[in-house]
Amino acid sequence: MKQLIEAIVKPLVDYPDKVQIEKEESVNRIVYKLSVHPEDMGKVIGKQGRVAKAIRTIVYSAAGSHQKKKTYVDILD
Repeated sequence: MKQLIEAIVKPLVDYPDKVQIEKEESVNRIVYKLSVHPEDMGKVIGKQGRVAKAIRTIVYSAAGSHQKKKTYVDILD
């Protein structure tokens, strides 16, 4: 899942080397925390959050078939 998020986000940003994804796993859920360079934040979120929503939709659908746990994607400031 981490590789999928990187494959989606890195082409969108100006600083692909600053893309970091951390995984936190608990009993019933997995949270992927995405952080990017401050100048790239707007590109990852998009107008009215459309890009962020699209990223989450793709990850949720991919995770639904792979994992039995609820999966979340958080974009950190």
